[in-house]
Amino acid sequence: MHVRPGAARRGVAGVQDGALVVRVTARPVEGAANRALLETLAAALGVRPGALALVGGERSRRKRVRVTGLTADAVRSRVEAALRVDTPGAGG
Repeated sequence: MHVRPGAARRGVAGVQDGALVVRVTARPVEGAANRALLETLAAALGVRPGALALVGGERSRRKRVRVTGLTADAVRSRVEAALRVDTPGAGG
């Protein structure tokens, strides 16, 4: 996924170059943006933040996150629902 730190508002913003785009308001200082990413994703997926783990890209805007407790299909479905809600102009 691609993270946009320092955004005006947080949320799932769409897909860019095959990566999910997630906006977070936190700046990338001392892991604040990484923590905000996990909190934002947890809210979008309807899971607790502890069910998510950053597994790649700790110091990059490109990240990989492991989701525990949901199937890949459930994650896809919930991300699609979040995109409908968080994307301006989307129906839903």
